[in-house]
Amino acid sequence: MKGEGGRRKEENSTPPTTNHQPLTRYNRGMSQISDKSPSIELATPIQFVKGCGGQRAELLAKLGIVTARDLLFFFPRDYQDLTDLRGIDQLEEGPLVSVLGTVEEIDLQDRGMGRSILGILLRQGTGHFRALWFNQPFLRDKYRRGQTLLLSGKAKRRGMRWEMVHPHVQVVETDNSPASSPSPLAGEGGERSEPGEGATVANVPLAGQLLPIYPLTEGLAQRHVRQLVRRVLDACVDRLEEVFPVAYLNQKRLWPIHAALPQLHFPANLASLEQARRRFVYQELLILQLALALKRQQAHDSLRALPLELTAKIDARIRRLFPFQLTAGQNQAVAQIAADMARSYPMNRLLQGDVGSGKTIVAVYAMLLAVAHKSQVVLMAPTEVLARQHIETLDRLLAGSHTRLGLLTGGQTAKARQGLLAEIASGEIHIVVGTQAVVAGDVSFERLGLVVIDEQHKFGVRQRAALKNASVHPHYLVMTATPIPRTVSMTLFGDLDVTTLADSPPGRQNVHTYFPPAEERPRWWEFYRKKLAEGRQGYVIVPLVESSQAEDAETESPETESPETESQDVESQTQLPTASLEATYEALANGELEAFRIGLIHGRMSPPEKHAAMTAFRRGEIQVLVATSVIEVGVDVPNATLMTIEGAERFGLAQLHQLRGRISRGSFPGYCCLFANAETDEAVARLKAFVESSDGFRLAEIDFALRGPGDLLGTRQHGLPPLRIADLLRDASAVAEARQDARALVESDPTLALPEHALLRRMALVRYGKSLDLGDVG
Repeated sequence: MKGEGGRRKEENSTPPTTNHQPLTRYNRGMSQISDKSPSIELATPIQFVKGCGGQRAELLAKLGIVTARDLLFFFPRDYQDLTDLRGIDQLEEGPLVSVLGTVEEIDLQDRGMGRSILGILLRQGTGHFRALWFNQPFLRDKYRRGQTLLLSGKAKRRGMRWEMVHPHVQVVETDNSPASSPSPLAGEGGERSEPGEGATVANVPLAGQLLPIYPLTEGLAQRHVRQLVRRVLDACVDRLEEVFPVAYLNQKRLWPIHAALPQLHFPANLASLEQARRRFVYQELLILQLALALKRQQAHDSLRALPLELTAKIDARIRRLFPFQLTAGQNQAVAQIAADMARSYPMNRLLQGDVGSGKTIVAVYAMLLAVAHKSQVVLMAPTEVLARQHIETLDRLLAGSHTRLGLLTGGQTAKARQGLLAEIASGEIHIVVGTQAVVAGDVSFERLGLVVIDEQHKFGVRQRAALKNASVHPHYLVMTATPIPRTVSMTLFGDLDVTTLADSPPGRQNVHTYFPPAEERPRWWEFYRKKLAEGRQGYVIVPLVESSQAEDAETESPETESPETESQDVESQTQLPTASLEATYEALANGELEAFRIGLIHGRMSPPEKHAAMTAFRRGEIQVLVATSVIEVGVDVPNATLMTIEGAERFGLAQLHQLRGRISRGSFPGYCCLFANAETDEAVARLKAFVESSDGFRLAEIDFALRGPGDLLGTRQHGLPPLRIADLLRDASAVAEARQDARALVESDPTLALPEHALLRRMALVRYGKSLDLGDVG
């Protein structure tokens, strides 16, 4: 059970007290500890808190807990709800129920052919009930006789006994358990329980409470952390500084810290937990939004950029180079970008749009605007394949202009690189296209005016900020073809203004998507061969290069791609072997596609090998390209209309959508077929959503709901510290509220210099000053 976020309910707006004493459940827990350790200070090393010691302190250090203060803000990840338990005589069929019991028997029956039944018989008082799991024999080692378990699920009457099939299980660990290793007849960290005694609501000391569940490391038990938290709370909670002014607490109807913190660790009830959690969720999100707002204010006040104004003459010269009219969405994006670039402080704009929405043309327009002012431009791409494609696109578009291009990658010879660096430094090269190599220390520019970063989530914050020219900063335009959910864009990319391309250029063909059962494979390959015979080309996408990667993910060169399996969803280890590139290539070359010319491309190939493979595919010398996700971003071959994705369950929705976007980029419709070993409900839901929708923005929201922000876009790359308690999905309304409040605060007090904002300012700088480069503000 998790406390709900969002706005607090009116009837629960009053904090429980201004001191500890009336917090009955909190003090009930405290009464189990005889000493209150009053000598503990916030800065006291955790090893000197009674009950910790050096060995346990080493374990806590692995969790980032070094001082008493760290422990106070080590929030529970979940709670065991022991407030609404059913006795066996109160069970009923239909609703979800929770029941407590002591493990009496464990029986694993092997039915052969990989089938099994695990049964656990539990006693509650004088009654019994059974929990059953099918085909999950590995659970046998998780439980043992004497453990007290809390089971939640739907109960069903079988003869004279109640059963639960595949229930949710939590081991109930009481706080006054002996610290020594439990006997085979003792619950894990629980009370000793002799056979036949059984658990009841009455004989479990913590029944009726909400028990915090903390993240742990091996060797550390819940009871250890709970006892230490209680001691430190009792000694230190009143010594904490309140970060919010009293008037602000009243205005936002937030509980003060000394009332909220005990209720977050040991809530008296669900209502108190909701209010305590709301206070800290809001605080965490507000501090983040304040840091982002300070970053924006700093750019406005102290960073200088070259003003690059758009005139009617420049506009006409740029548009003459395009062999088509810009769409309404592209024109609107161009207007927003041009207005930003005309300012004397740096543009920081995110250009997002669905696959094929025409972002590259908008970026080219911005680059030519900078070149028209005799400024240099950098276009940074995450892979050399995409960098080379950008060079080819620019070569075609700028064939009639005097703009000079240069390609800078990590695979160039020293001699070629030195010559190119000299031309960049002198200003002879106007547009530099490259990978991370463009942020190397030996690259200098004569007059850098604009930096364009393609697929920006592939780069960290510091990589994005690495390009500047002495005291003058370039304008920044970052692009992504992976639509970003609103709450994510307001946090991970909150220092950027956002432009969204919602329409697609005219003439873009649809892609028909299928997810057939395995027995339909022959029909799909027959259709695939038919389209190849008509002159089309196709991809076959596999998640792994070698079969051994089922256990070890493919590792790309750091100069090019991030690991191709990084964002994949690895399913249950009981699934069938996952398709590999080498096995798929051999099977197709000697089977379904033996009559056609097949090529390979993957991240382990050298840059020249990848370039040769893509060039041959573009020229039609290769009809089918067997590839890993190295081709997911930006690859544009208009004649490619076919795609087979093997092991589709190993890809996220956003990645699947990017892959599908590689086909039907010309005048012919596209066809995409998924084959998968999808054994979980989440995997099936993801693949069905992908088949049913081609709207990248809708798919991004579904992906976000299914997988959360931790994996979406590879957000580990964004460079910001992780959120401790807020959840961007569950707390979407709090994200918007905090963003609005933070911007209002910084607008009224641009550097948070007022005394009442001093603690907020300090928290923002301590938490985010380094990652957001807020040194000037500090």
